[in-house]
Amino acid sequence: MREKPPLVQCITNYVAMNIAANVLLAAGASPAMVHAAEEAGEFAAIASALTINIGTLSTQWIDGMQAAAKAATSAGKPWVLDPVAHYATAFRRNAVAELLALKPTIIRGNASEIIALAGGESRGQGVDSRDPVEQAEGSARWLAERQRAVVAVTGAVDFVTDGERAVRIEGGSALMPQVTALGCSLTCLVGAFAATAPEDIFGATVAALSTFAIAGEEAALGAAGPGSFSWRFLDALAALDAETLDARARISAA
Repeated sequence: MREKPPLVQCITNYVAMNIAANVLLAAGASPAMVHAAEEAGEFAAIASALTINIGTLSTQWIDGMQAAAKAATSAGKPWVLDPVAHYATAFRRNAVAELLALKPTIIRGNASEIIALAGGESRGQGVDSRDPVEQAEGSARWLAERQRAVVAVTGAVDFVTDGERAVRIEGGSALMPQVTALGCSLTCLVGAFAATAPEDIFGATVAALSTFAIAGEEAALGAAGPGSFSWRFLDALAALDAETLDARARISAA
């Protein structure tokens, strides 16, 4: 990624834009926060990957999301859907249903979001998950098969599946959920890895989540709380190299 930084179009929420851009820069990718319907589709055709996060929705943003997703698919570019709190309102449910119909390459969400997306009963509250990742594993497998996509469920121990293969990824820190929009930033990073290795979307997703987990562990070592963790996390991400990723990634078959 750092040898040839991918251009990643991030249609994300207002809260996440700054930290998501910094996360991508630290990892070696080039972020572009382009969401307007008038240009989102045109830009998606030239970007290396697209990520869509529905955190702060509006009708205009949905138009941009759909235009970008259609253009990315047409151009053969991978795109990632982050269905933030899609179960909360009818507006969100409808938006996500329309985006799912456009066939995202990867779906990344917390356990409550993935359970609800598969038609199950979740205990999610707003953007916060109230369900353990292991409870969402069956839902993730079903969703991956139905959508023909890679599904990543993130939490204390992450779970990634393409419907056939599945792995769990350990690491990270309990401080990570206390830094706003860090999960949204992970969605953007998944897009960057997918752009770097489009021939192996499953492996790219696992690598992105492993990278985040290792950086989180490293940042937590000297952090006094979420404030100092936040900048330490960016530094840890920027310092991470391929050898450290290979040596410290804790990936197991599921």
